[in-house]
Amino acid sequence: MVTIKDIAKSAGVSVTTVSRALNGYDDVNEGTRLKIRTIADQLGYSPNMAARSLISKKTKTLGLLLSNVTRASSKDNIAFEVLCGINDRSGELDYDLVLFSTTPQKQTIKSYKTLCQERGVDGVIIMGIRLDDPYLKEIVSSDIPCVLIDITLEGPHVGYVTSDNLSGAVAAVDHLLQNGHRHIAMINGHAQADVSLLRLEGYRQALHNSAIPFDDSLVVDGRFSEQGGREAAIQILSSKPEVTALFCASDLMAIGAMQGVKDMGKQVPQDISIIGFDNIDLTAYCTPALTTVHQHKYELGFHAAQVLIDLLEGKEVTHHVMLATEVIERESVRKL
Repeated sequence: MVTIKDIAKSAGVSVTTVSRALNGYDDVNEGTRLKIRTIADQLGYSPNMAARSLISKKTKTLGLLLSNVTRASSKDNIAFEVLCGINDRSGELDYDLVLFSTTPQKQTIKSYKTLCQERGVDGVIIMGIRLDDPYLKEIVSSDIPCVLIDITLEGPHVGYVTSDNLSGAVAAVDHLLQNGHRHIAMINGHAQADVSLLRLEGYRQALHNSAIPFDDSLVVDGRFSEQGGREAAIQILSSKPEVTALFCASDLMAIGAMQGVKDMGKQVPQDISIIGFDNIDLTAYCTPALTTVHQHKYELGFHAAQVLIDLLEGKEVTHHVMLATEVIERESVRKL
């Protein structure tokens, strides 16, 4: 194996100079740096990451922690697009990425800090975690840098990246209102999701702005699942026949709601208009194609990696990013 001693001998410089040149220190003459890198390439030098991490106490490795990954969510391409964004940005900045998942059962056995130490990561990006998750309090108070996706919590070593869920929900309901709908129900996710709380607040605000009273009985949780959306749509339309439109807090629930409408012998959008949230790939190919709120999923991951690396490198930049959303009009909303 080629070592920095071999490079130093060939370049006629000290081992310290080689080390500093290869690690990007700016106190090495640019001509010397170029010469050292050229020789390193010619000799086939590859840095020993294990040895480097022992010296620097850093592994240049990021963790991505996903909670409760199941096959049932495979239709939802959000996690994959976020992962692509994280992977691309971390790679560009010369960080490796380790993926690991957890469940509530695992969390009773192993602490968050232990999990990170065992994986040898410098910091972690966390996605899909519930507000009642036993790790959440530990994460916020931990000294291990962390970035949360879609949970707007702060801490000394914690940042977050999220979409503007509140404004997105307001825009979705406004779209229904502008199309003449006044009896609008909502299929939400669940009470332990930060995005559910924000999208519910957006629903309430949009109704309030149009002087429509909020009716709690018009909001039913669909557990962010296709089957949950189907069941919620049937429940709402069976008990509230005056409803003409459904705002669904995720596209998977909206797709399920479309099936629930069909089960009741009704049609979308002729009888019931539906708008979703996320703009997953399937929504463009539904029949009818689903009107939805687009969020920038790849960019969520890209910015999450950037924020975490900024935290790790102590940069004085924003550690909280909120991305804009927009309504994508298709065929599932009818103008009354």
